[in-house]
Order: sequence, then structure tokens, then C-alpha cells
Amino acid sequence: MKQVSFKQLKYHWRACLFVLPSLCLLLTFAYFPAWGAIYYSFFNWDGGYVKEFIGFDNYKRAFSDPYVHHGYYIVSILVVANLFKMIPSIATAVAIHRLRSAKFGYFYRVLFVIPLIIPAIVMILIWKYFFDPNFGILNAFLDFTHLMDLLVYIDGIFHWGVFLESTSPAWLSRQELIIPALIIWGFPWVGTIGVLIYLSGLSSISDDIYDAAKIDGTGPIRTFWNIELPLILTQVRINLILMIIGTIKEYGLTLVLLGNTGGPGGAGLVPGLYMFRKAFYDKETEMGYACALGIIMFLIILMLTYVNQKYVRVDK
Repeated sequence: MKQVSFKQLKYHWRACLFVLPSLCLLLTFAYFPAWGAIYYSFFNWDGGYVKEFIGFDNYKRAFSDPYVHHGYYIVSILVVANLFKMIPSIATAVAIHRLRSAKFGYFYRVLFVIPLIIPAIVMILIWKYFFDPNFGILNAFLDFTHLMDLLVYIDGIFHWGVFLESTSPAWLSRQELIIPALIIWGFPWVGTIGVLIYLSGLSSISDDIYDAAKIDGTGPIRTFWNIELPLILTQVRINLILMIIGTIKEYGLTLVLLGNTGGPGGAGLVPGLYMFRKAFYDKETEMGYACALGIIMFLIILMLTYVNQKYVRVDK
């Protein structure tokens, strides 16, 4: 039998003294609320002491709730849109990585770190002003570039009744424009964290690979497709997971831009916002139902994360 020395026992004892309090804090502040949400999802609970066990009724109600269906329909559109919105971040990271001057490269990295200091709520409020029909930058930009005339022409063909001559579209007040406004938000869609993650992957590419590509006469486009993109697919997959999780869970953006109703006709009532309303805002608070909505959201995110990990392969 292998004997354990006194020094090893002392080391393990110190490790236990550090791990056990951390484990207790994790169980108390992370897992206990999660198990509480699972527990109360089986009750007709208003957030107080009165609760009635109803089994899976909250889950049955959620699967037949038209607001839940509509919310996930909106989220599916936003996930697809955000998938394409990852492209500018990749292009920006590649452009910064290819800068020959190390000083300029460092300068641009700092520029992408600075926005992390600005509170997200401030950025959303600024964009809310951008969408203003009378004074917003978006309509001014469309008028200046004559894109508004193109939209009016297309509207005349399809008879949307949204883009009319001599009328500024109200992006946050028209039901038909809510989803386009949520997609436009954040233009030009260069995410700060995404760019930094891609840059970390690009910086790990050896200079020998670039030298070999130059010898073979590989141009900038082929270098990207054959070298840079395959070697940062790990970072792309990480950002893809974070994007899916963030898009499904996010409701702060719609809450600030559109209010707790999700805009006119509930056009922007995403699942997270609907859960928030049921838990805290409606006259008859339904905490139990909100917990069930949260558990369903967790299971959907878990399933999509599993699919991404299993089927999105990274072969370098």
C-alpha cells in the first residue's frame, strides 16, 4: 500500500480548507436558487408563502402559450441574424491582426477595450435615441444616402404601408418595424468581446505559416480562407455558443427600447421579457409559471449548446 507523507497530508488539508468554503458558497448562491426555481415551477406560487402544488401544469401551459411561441419565433430570427452579424467582428479582427505596425495594433486593441467600461444600459439608451423618427440618426442616414427612397419604392411594390413618402418611419412604434429595429441595433455589429477573442486566436498563429503562404504566392483572401479562418474556428465556436446563450436569455435590450409590453402588439416580447412580466410586473404575479418558463429556457440553451459542441467540429 502506498504511504502518504506528512507533507502530502498537510498539502491536502490546506486544499480542503480552501475548497470546502468555496463549494459551500457555490452551493448556496448558485445551485440553491437554481434548485429553488425547479421546485417552485411545480407550484401555483405568487412569490409569497401561499403555494399550491399543481405538478406539470405550468409546463403544459407554457407549451400551449401563444406568447411563448411568439417569443421563441422572435428569438430564432434574432439568432439567425446574429449569426451573420458575427462576420464584421471576424473581418475587423483579421484587419487589426494584419497591421504591420505593432503600435497601431496595440492602439486599436485599446480602442476595443474602452467600450467595455461604458455601461450597457447607456449604449441601449443612445440607440433608442438613434431610432427616434424625428431626430434620430438612423432616419437621417437613410435620407442622406437616399436609401429611404429605395425603401419607399420597395414598399410601393409589396404594399407594406410602412415606408411612405414625406413620412419618417417610427422604428419602435410600428409593429412591422420592431424586429428589423432589433436586428439593426448595434450596427456595424463589431462586438468588442468577439474581436478580442478572435485576436487572441489569430495571435497564436505562427509566423512560419504566413511565410510559407507567401512563398506559395497565397493572396490575402486565400490566406484568410485557408489559414486564418480554420485556425480560429475554436474561437468562432466559443463566440457562437456565447451568442446563442446571450440572444435567448437577453431581455434588457427589449425592455429598455420597447417597454415591458415588448412594443406595439407585443412584437418584441422575447421569452426573457415575458418571464420577467409574469414574475414581477403583471397584476397577478405568477412566480411559479415564471420559474417554469426559466427552466424551459435553460433546457433549450442546454440542448443547443450540446448540439453545437457535438456537431460543430473544429479540425485544424
